[in-house]
Amino acid sequence: MPLKRWFDQAVALPGAPQVYGLRVSAEQWREAAAAAAAGGGRLLSLWIDAAIGAAPGAACSVVAALATDPGVLLLELPIGTEPRHGEPAPSAEADYPGLQDLFPVASRLQRAAADLSGAMSSDPDTRPWLCHGAWPAGFHPLRDSAMADSAAPAPDYAFVRVQGEGVHEIAVGPVHAGIIEPGHFRFSVVGEKVLRLEQRLGYAHKGIERRFSELRLSQGHRLAARICGDSAVAFSWAYCQAAEGLAGIEAPARAHWLRALALELERIANHLGDLGALANDCGFAFGLAQFSRLKELLLRATEATLGQRYLMDFIVPGGTRADLRGAAPRGLLACIAQLGAEAQRLREILEDHAGVRDRWVGAGIVAPALARRLGLTGLAGRASGQAYDLRADQPHAPYDQLAPRKCVRSGGDVAARVGVRFDELFESCRLVRTILERAPAGAYAADFVEPAGAGFALGLIEGWRGPVLIGLAAGESGSIRRCHAHDPSWQNWPVLEHAIIDNIVPDFPLINKSFNLSYSGHDL
Repeated sequence: MPLKRWFDQAVALPGAPQVYGLRVSAEQWREAAAAAAAGGGRLLSLWIDAAIGAAPGAACSVVAALATDPGVLLLELPIGTEPRHGEPAPSAEADYPGLQDLFPVASRLQRAAADLSGAMSSDPDTRPWLCHGAWPAGFHPLRDSAMADSAAPAPDYAFVRVQGEGVHEIAVGPVHAGIIEPGHFRFSVVGEKVLRLEQRLGYAHKGIERRFSELRLSQGHRLAARICGDSAVAFSWAYCQAAEGLAGIEAPARAHWLRALALELERIANHLGDLGALANDCGFAFGLAQFSRLKELLLRATEATLGQRYLMDFIVPGGTRADLRGAAPRGLLACIAQLGAEAQRLREILEDHAGVRDRWVGAGIVAPALARRLGLTGLAGRASGQAYDLRADQPHAPYDQLAPRKCVRSGGDVAARVGVRFDELFESCRLVRTILERAPAGAYAADFVEPAGAGFALGLIEGWRGPVLIGLAAGESGSIRRCHAHDPSWQNWPVLEHAIIDNIVPDFPLINKSFNLSYSGHDL
């Protein structure tokens, strides 16, 4: 069935624009996903919608969000879950058909869903993903209401072994020498050349999705903002977009512009920090010092203008926590002008530096064809020719009036990812200037009244790293029945395994930093 016919059967959902929902059978689940894949669609996320405390085998649903040209198609497949985690799950006995052959990222999402809910896909890879032995055997955090006192022994994880003369393994992490979050990287190498990298994540799992179910709709934005500190604005906006859709309210026009201002300031701050770190990874400490100085200037101007250095709780249901502060926007405009001029000069210095150029060009290549097949998204995807940006492709207010420019390159190496960062930094500076000059007057917040009944809405925001998704299901009387949060790092972590192949081990920190993926946003 052509993709358009699936959309013809679907119904529009509240929250983000151009989102449509459709309940399907197991056969239709595969047919609709295959139609999306054939049309160049991408899997945004996949999760299990199950009630906490339900009996084993109780009905629930598996949900997949597919990004396509007509919009986002949300497929819901009702299933029953008889937990079989850790046992082989042949196709005939699986709870639902896996999508890993259509969308490679689905494999990890399905394994995580099995850990959290007990629902098994037909994916032959049944290794645990989030479960590291901290939970009792048979316990599933998003299904079981209580956990026994004793945890299960940490299971042996079956890494894929590379055989051959001279091949040996280097195990890095999960505890690292630097002050970073935990993740395990298993390198198979000959000399210093990397033949294979396999990741094991999930060490930072915090129970965020379970915690959402203990909050009210009017409270969840604060937890959403703390999913991933460097994407606080993106996650809280996605949450509020969904919550406002459920409540049937529209934030004031000025609030939309202020939210976009906060989002672009978050984007600029992250790009400045990453550019400094990427220069430092080449031994060019001058770049780190200069970009760190510029980021500090931006954070001070952000605090003067919006009241916070980091905008953790700036976006609230119904609008924003505060308005612009008096004459402070003039200071922010001056800061943005200074940032743009100095960043351009630093770009010229970096591109003219032979040592930096030698480390960046040709390192960690992800060709456009591979990026398309693996679903590479966001900033890293645009550096490999994947011209997707929700701000332009599915614009919501005020981006439908701002007309942001997509920043796309095709080299797919560290240099291309650096180039996209610079391009987006300058474009975000332009957007900030436009917002400060054109933002409409009026109220910056509306009253948010929790809906009385159940419902579902999707929030979808283009964060600095890529698409940030919130699937929000309301219970009765303003409760949260289920909230699924998704960071684009899910799509991009597996691609990093391919980017390092045929590079040398000492280049991994640089290649890894050029993606700068999230552990916290991934390990909910």
